[in-house]
Amino acid sequence: MTLAEPTPKLGRKRDHSRDQDILDAALDVLAETGYDGMTIDMVAARAKAGKATLYRRWASKPDLVLDAVACMKSSEIDLDNLPDTGTLRGDLIAMIKPPSIRDGERKLKVMAGIVSMLARSPELADAAYEALVEPRASINRIFFQRAIERGEIRSDVDIEKLCIIGPSLVAYRVLMLRKAVDREFLVSNIDEVILPAAGILPQR
Repeated sequence: MTLAEPTPKLGRKRDHSRDQDILDAALDVLAETGYDGMTIDMVAARAKAGKATLYRRWASKPDLVLDAVACMKSSEIDLDNLPDTGTLRGDLIAMIKPPSIRDGERKLKVMAGIVSMLARSPELADAAYEALVEPRASINRIFFQRAIERGEIRSDVDIEKLCIIGPSLVAYRVLMLRKAVDREFLVSNIDEVILPAAGILPQR
């Protein structure tokens, strides 16, 4: 009589359904405490998940932070469906919306939170650039290129420099002055700094 071989027991499958909740919690903690102050316990408590659940998915805090920062790219705007108002000013102002303002402030706080880690982790630095800097720069490049094609600004303007003026002003306000960003501030940046830098003088 041959005994039947025992059916192998399958390991418990990883449940990835809560990954996004955990990554969002990690970003919130990172923005509040910075990388050095952040702990896996804090993230688990914020996400209402067991610490073992996090460690099954991410072996260490750096792995979790890298994934969380990289996943911020999911909030990117569709570059094929950007506003096209016919003027550079109109295009730039059309991007000022309450959700995008809040998202921008959160990204800056995350950036501040990971500053201490960037020099030690090239992978994190690359992920931060792709998630926090490049999406907005990509939008601005399209707007400035359109303005060149319309003859609104000179073809020899430094587009890359123009692209970072707005984000730099916002970053200084949020990180150094610790002030909120509102529509009035962003519109004044466009009218008083960005457009003049592009060679467009204010209307009298």
